[in-house]
Amino acid sequence: MTTSSTVHGFPRIGDRRELKTATEGYWAGRVPAQELEATARDLRRQTWEFLHDAGIGQVPSNHFSLYDQVLDTCVLVGAVPGRYGRPVDLDTYFAMARGGADTTAMEMTKWFDTNYHYLVPELGPEIEFGLSATPKPLAELAEARELGIATRPVLLGPVTFLLLGKRSDGAPAGFDRLSLLDPLLEVYAELLDELEAAGAEWVQLDEPAFVQDRSAAELDALGRAYDRLGRTTSRPKLLVSTYFDHLGDALGVLAGSPVDGIGLDLARDARRNLELLASVGGIGDRTLVAGVVDGRNVWVNDLERSLSTLATLLGLAGDVVVSTSCSLQHVPIDLDAEQHLDPEVRPWLAFARQKVAEVVTLARGLAEGTGAVAEELEANRRTLAARRRSGRTR
Repeated sequence: MTTSSTVHGFPRIGDRRELKTATEGYWAGRVPAQELEATARDLRRQTWEFLHDAGIGQVPSNHFSLYDQVLDTCVLVGAVPGRYGRPVDLDTYFAMARGGADTTAMEMTKWFDTNYHYLVPELGPEIEFGLSATPKPLAELAEARELGIATRPVLLGPVTFLLLGKRSDGAPAGFDRLSLLDPLLEVYAELLDELEAAGAEWVQLDEPAFVQDRSAAELDALGRAYDRLGRTTSRPKLLVSTYFDHLGDALGVLAGSPVDGIGLDLARDARRNLELLASVGGIGDRTLVAGVVDGRNVWVNDLERSLSTLATLLGLAGDVVVSTSCSLQHVPIDLDAEQHLDPEVRPWLAFARQKVAEVVTLARGLAEGTGAVAEELEANRRTLAARRRSGRTR
């Protein structure tokens, strides 16, 4: 049994206005593409270096986007509606997001039950999947490696990608999006082969659609997908990750597939995910990525409770990786940047940077014992006790 630490994703470090200004300048024709790309590269560098220096054992890549991850996946796998034409360059990318002089933008809708939005893939029998000539996950893997940082590329999982889509205008009534799964899997298998050749040890595939109620056909598609990808002869280790709730029947499907790791949200309805793990007898010698630090609220973690949860997992998996429950995009970046918070409330809060520190502390406590993090645990006890005693909480 070994332990490590990771996060699902991290907000762009630096002045958030920096990227917005560069992007809007590009749209208006005032900023050249090279300047926008240089700004994006610098923000990625800052994020990777922060996570690496903070002690995160598995730093993610390909979680940075100029617009949103689903749009990035559309471009990556060739699911680009015909009205945008070819080749797919930066102008095409933003036309899909914002529309153009002669084209309408793709539909936007909410990302599960968050306040974030994504662009809805338009799927029909006319789609001919094919890997992008310049795959973004490969480019970012190489970019981080130039900084001396090995990363774990994060991809939107193929089944969730299809389930998040809608029938294209040209598709016949009743068209089944999952009928596109097999050709889409061939593109994913090709990408995994290239990532393995480029030195990626792990690749994370996010399948959050399976924390929702799913039909037998959809669960079967999940099993087929990871049987196909898991049996690819040349691939990195595969981590299939979920968030925003418990995994339900899909946990048994993934536990029976040839993947190397499973990621679970253990902050939201953690008890149910723990019951599900026990019901399937654990996941054997696979890696379990345990999302015990809540990525969707601003409160400090109860470190002792999280360590207790982590301890129950040691007999249910080969390795345990301590993680956030989901991407930290859903919280502010840094508590230290807030200069005017109420001094009583401030100690109760943890933003993205502080949650990274909590992940690292928990990983160390799990690996080395509570004595190694005794000071952090005592400070956390005092903070939680003060919040419970305060007349301002209910």
